[in-house]
Amino acid sequence: MKIDVYLPILLSLLLAALGPVVGRRVAPALAARVLTASALFTAAATTWSLVLLAATLIDRAPPVVAEARDGGHRLPDPVPESVAVAAALALVLVAVRVYRACRAERVTRRALRALCAGYPPDTELVVAASSVPQAFAVPGSGGAPGRILVTSAMLGALEPAERRVLLAHERAHLRHRHALLVAAVALATAADPLLAPVRTTVTFLVERWADEQAADAVGDRPTTARALARAALSAGRRAPSCALHFTDRAITRRIAALQVAPPPHLWPLAATTLALGALPALGAADATGDLLHLLTHAFM
Repeated sequence: MKIDVYLPILLSLLLAALGPVVGRRVAPALAARVLTASALFTAAATTWSLVLLAATLIDRAPPVVAEARDGGHRLPDPVPESVAVAAALALVLVAVRVYRACRAERVTRRALRALCAGYPPDTELVVAASSVPQAFAVPGSGGAPGRILVTSAMLGALEPAERRVLLAHERAHLRHRHALLVAAVALATAADPLLAPVRTTVTFLVERWADEQAADAVGDRPTTARALARAALSAGRRAPSCALHFTDRAITRRIAALQVAPPPHLWPLAATTLALGALPALGAADATGDLLHLLTHAFM
């Protein structure tokens, strides 16, 4: 346990370093799925490792100490008490961060759905009168279909062909449930802040994924790139966060990616990344077995 319990934390650092590499070299759809799954596995294993470390404080509880002394047993000391206390405090922080992430996601979705309320159930496109160029893919709920929310300023800034790109982009978000991937990796990062680079990469990848889907739908990569550039110029710095994710560096990379052929799938690299995400779970499972073994022998 003295080594295995720390393995998820070390692998979190490795996954955080590998994530951007996977994002650059593997097709966006595959990379986004693999990195999200790996982040969830790693975050769960890291949280469980903290639980195991904090659980070692049990053998320092007065009733447990008294029982061990009466039975003539020697209590195990798998980790220093300071480490166990730090793990317990970290678990409290994890709980707060996960709660805040869930609340932020819920509030955002509720606000977007409120803007789409009152329209017929089969309405796909909702246009909001606003001078701020923005576009959102609003996931459905309770059996209701998802919707595309676009401001009048965004539609006015684009030419007809570019509007088709915009709609195809947002439809790709809805069709492939990108909001679920982004929310999942956000929760993983809330539980394990070391995975922040993975969250950034996945957020970028779902946009690249939607870009590729839009380019396929309209059959014109240059037009897709032009639509992204025009929308970014229109948004400027007034809307640093919107569904098309228009930030200076991100949009530049996305436009550049549309100037060349789509990246390959590179299954070996994707499989390696997924295996890396599974390793923390194995380490946490082994550490669990070690702790149970120590406690069992301490009272037998």
